[in-house]
Amino acid sequence: MIKILVTDKPSKIPLRLHDVRVCSAIEYLMDFEGEKNETCRVFNLCQSYKYQSRGYYVSLLAEARGHRPIPSVKTLVDIQNVSILNLSSPQLDAMVNKALRQLKSSEFELSIYFGKNMSAQYDKLCGEIYRHFRAPLLRVFLKKQPQGWEIRRVKILSLNDIPETHLPFLQATAHTYFSKQHKNQHMRKALPFTLAILVNPDEENPPSNPRALKNFTASAEKYGFHTEFVTKKDLPRLAEFNALFIRESTLVNHHTYLFSRRAQSEGLVVIDDPESILKCTNKVYLYELLKSLKIPTPRTLIQQKKDIKEIMKHIGLPCVVKIPDSAFSLGVKKAENAEELEAILDSFFQKSELVLVQEYTPTDFDWRVGVLNHRVLFVCKYYMAKGHWQIYNWQGCPSDQSGYTDAIPVEEAPDHVIQAALKSAKAIGRGLYGVDIKELPGNKAIVIEVNDNPSIDAGVEDFLLKHKVYDSIMSFFANEVKQQLGL
Repeated sequence: MIKILVTDKPSKIPLRLHDVRVCSAIEYLMDFEGEKNETCRVFNLCQSYKYQSRGYYVSLLAEARGHRPIPSVKTLVDIQNVSILNLSSPQLDAMVNKALRQLKSSEFELSIYFGKNMSAQYDKLCGEIYRHFRAPLLRVFLKKQPQGWEIRRVKILSLNDIPETHLPFLQATAHTYFSKQHKNQHMRKALPFTLAILVNPDEENPPSNPRALKNFTASAEKYGFHTEFVTKKDLPRLAEFNALFIRESTLVNHHTYLFSRRAQSEGLVVIDDPESILKCTNKVYLYELLKSLKIPTPRTLIQQKKDIKEIMKHIGLPCVVKIPDSAFSLGVKKAENAEELEAILDSFFQKSELVLVQEYTPTDFDWRVGVLNHRVLFVCKYYMAKGHWQIYNWQGCPSDQSGYTDAIPVEEAPDHVIQAALKSAKAIGRGLYGVDIKELPGNKAIVIEVNDNPSIDAGVEDFLLKHKVYDSIMSFFANEVKQQLGL
């Protein structure tokens, strides 16, 4: 990787750095092309970063050229609105207050040079701020309010803003930073693309188990990706990657959706894309969408108030009641009688303005058809949990919380099931989906739901196809990235 440090006056730069090219802003803007087949990282240290200033255009043209600027244009825009930082990272607020709790003053300024402060006690906080606002030189202005410390303003510094007494520390920090960058590049095995896989190490029921995640990374390397597992704290780093693969359960009012939106806005190839998350995580939307396409679903009522008589008339008992954004069978309950139905509705209406009530359609198993880019990826039978009416029984003992799974060769799956799955998934998008279907007598397939972020566990969904499941997904990522880059 070529590392380029851009400044207004290269002759006056106070840093001496090995393996870093220094050039003027004018030189970079006017005629810098770099070398073919080389990745460039641009460190923008211009005097001004205001809209349409020289520094702004350095980052803007760096992005247009496929270089990776620090700071990015998005950072330059976001830094004008510090509320964006506080909204996207509530954990930062707690970190700020913990770091500054001993201060007696009501105001504080924090200088951050390549993620470090001259006082080591603030290094953890500085690192967290740097992950959000990735700029080489920052100054953060904080103020103590009745509810605690908060960030009032963040300023991206130029070299002229650095006090002379800080220059030795800046030189040492920059040297360490660029040496680490060089080391990390060697560790990446010179792979052309980078893939972020979003995970939550604390999630009890993640979409992929550890062995599947290992298989994903092995397959990704075959298709030219250096892979890095990221967590919710890494949101500001997304611009470093070519693609994002979300392997954490998704919700709209959640950091997974923020990751998807940010990735899409940064031009990354992303699964799951924001539109798929919005569509799949809400069962009201899904029902209306499938109904408009004349795709069979269970008989359904969308309720905005408790109306037992209407439900009894059109659906009957037993029936299934669902909160629109429930996942993994959570927020889904069966009512055997009117008393149970009333209690479930009372509980669910405290959480949602709308609920769905569906006819109860008992089967021994649900079909799960994995679909990627309008093609079938895998087919499984998900059997009901022992002694339960769903495939998950969260109240059961751990060994009986889910039923067993039977992987089926695609060519042996019923055609009416496959066609229903493909038609349903196509209505959502080109991404990765898991379509749940119940098969009824008379070759009738009714679609229960379309899941974004479907489960892919080693030993389950990949039981028959093995590495082909992972290769299909990584091949899709690689083709999409190459198309974006014009390769």
